[in-house]
Amino acid sequence: MYLLHTFLEKTRQKYPDKPALFSGRWYTYREIDEAANSLANYLRAKGVRRGDRVAFLLDNGFGYVVTYYGVLKAGAVAVGLNTETTADTLRYLLNNCGARVFISDKNFKKYLKPISPRIKRMDAFVLLRPMSDFPRADILSDILESHSTQPPQVRLINLDLAAIVYTSGSTGKPKGVTLSHLNIVTNTESIIAYLRLTPADRMLVVLPFYYIYGLSLLNTHIAVGGSLVIENRFAFPNVALNSMEEHEVTGFAGVPSTFAILLAKTNIRERRLPKLRYVTQAGGAMAPTLQKEVAQVLAPARLIIMYGATEASARLSYLAPEYLESKWGSIGKAIPNVDLFVADEKGRALPAGERGEIVARGANIMQGYWRDQKETKMVLRHGLYFTGDLGRMDEEGFIYVVGRSKDMIKQGANRISAKEIEEKILEHENVLEVAVIGRPDDILGEAIDACIVLKEQSETWQEELQDFIRKKLPPFKQPRHYSLFESLPKNSSGKIMKTKIKELKGLA
Repeated sequence: MYLLHTFLEKTRQKYPDKPALFSGRWYTYREIDEAANSLANYLRAKGVRRGDRVAFLLDNGFGYVVTYYGVLKAGAVAVGLNTETTADTLRYLLNNCGARVFISDKNFKKYLKPISPRIKRMDAFVLLRPMSDFPRADILSDILESHSTQPPQVRLINLDLAAIVYTSGSTGKPKGVTLSHLNIVTNTESIIAYLRLTPADRMLVVLPFYYIYGLSLLNTHIAVGGSLVIENRFAFPNVALNSMEEHEVTGFAGVPSTFAILLAKTNIRERRLPKLRYVTQAGGAMAPTLQKEVAQVLAPARLIIMYGATEASARLSYLAPEYLESKWGSIGKAIPNVDLFVADEKGRALPAGERGEIVARGANIMQGYWRDQKETKMVLRHGLYFTGDLGRMDEEGFIYVVGRSKDMIKQGANRISAKEIEEKILEHENVLEVAVIGRPDDILGEAIDACIVLKEQSETWQEELQDFIRKKLPPFKQPRHYSLFESLPKNSSGKIMKTKIKELKGLA
């Protein structure tokens, strides 16, 4: 029986001194496994037991990887948190998951200080580097020096929870997707199979590990004995390309905006990347025109289009590279050990060409949303996971996404609640009405467009509103577009008609 951290332990036995992770320097499998054991023993000494939640707010790096596997080895549930946050959101998440221990670093000081009373009520608080505001926090390096490097003896089964991964909900509050060891292990094995990963593979990681796509890169490469190169400087994309060349990576993964930036803001066309074997894209629809350019520029590396959801432990389908030119825009077919099809509202498969909701089943499908039976019942029904995406299947079984069934905006890798943004905008004293919609964007898939009716006209309304929203929402939830309306179209019951707004703006 495989548990999630068994991948690390088995690989450490095979390749103890092999470089596993580059983060400032190379760390071997032995170093990572022993450090994770030490942290696990510390957590056990602090009273952490099977099923307890340990939350962490960390950038990608050695500390993140050690924390993730250390929490799992202690029998606890790993709760990696989005680093694009606010103090209020962080407080809510710590309360919602009921974390007994919290692990972070001083570069998140602006979020940690405002909630220090909540943090100080934890059973333990661990920092990667000391902070004067938290003099009693335990420091990770001290923990690694003072606790045994032998694995703790903790009995688990693969139905036990391994992780809670938060994603935006239809109410605007983040939903905690609960994933068991079995969910993530089975999906990891399926991804390894269709990507044909081997110990020779080396992945350049620009996606955060708190994001399920990024986490899948970690799990798959640790499982096969490959290696990962952490690159947290993608704000300077040519630097990322330098890392790609220097470390001779064989794989690269990104969301649509990742590739749009590489094509528009780097000299990638002049680079030689002879070791690059494949690139993967997920996290939202990538326009076929962008797909074609990426495939052309990065050839002979193969472009693999993928589709999935946090609720599916990452992956549901992929489009094999040999079908790319004949099936532009398709998300492909189901990955191994997953059923994926287009269905009606009762989960009955629809004939080719008919539109319905994309549904899935498999051992990778989540247990449900943490402490949210209502939302769980909305998506897990008839023995299926209803993705919220509308789609159609062609005669050869290839699936195409054609729309979204919920009022959610998928901007880049994030599913964002329109309602949450609307509520924040309405807090501004000069906003009378607002409707937030998604509009097509070549880079992000969808971009947030806030349609505003003001109480009093102002020449500087947009600047004032942008400044206001910057204080209310994290960057990825802030509108990229603002439109001014005299009034918003409504139906007979007074409900704002977003479909009509899209028609007025030429988006329908």
